Amino acid sequence: MTRFYVRGIRGATTVKKNKAGDILEATAKLLRTIVEENNLKIEDIASVIFTVTPDLNAEFPATAARELLGWKYVPLICGQEINVPDRAKKCIRVLVHVNTDRAQDEIKHVYQNEALQLREDLL
Repeated sequence: MTRFYVRGIRGATTVKKNKAGDILEATAKLLRTIVEENNLKIEDIASVIFTVTPDLNAEFPATAARELLGWKYVPLICGQEINVPDRAKKCIRVLVHVNTDRAQDEIKHVYQNEALQLREDLL
């Protein structure tokens, strides 16, 4: 019997400017890569939590999932990251909860652009 678990997939990216188009494009690229790298189907995705640094407020990253990727039935929520001095700026973070039979060490986390520095240990 196959056992399924809810696993978390982390990811992050950055944008150069606080513009809606930049936020949507970067978020969509990040989510597409997470889906591809982990061989996911939309129905595998249980929910997604997005956070952004306080310097990003031009658009909700969840809009990219809903409008650009068609994740109509996936529960999505956005929040603001803690404003820690000297940390990543203009950063979009994501935690994708998926139903999978994979072990934790088989999950592929995705970091792009300036966010590569956040988890170099996973690259």
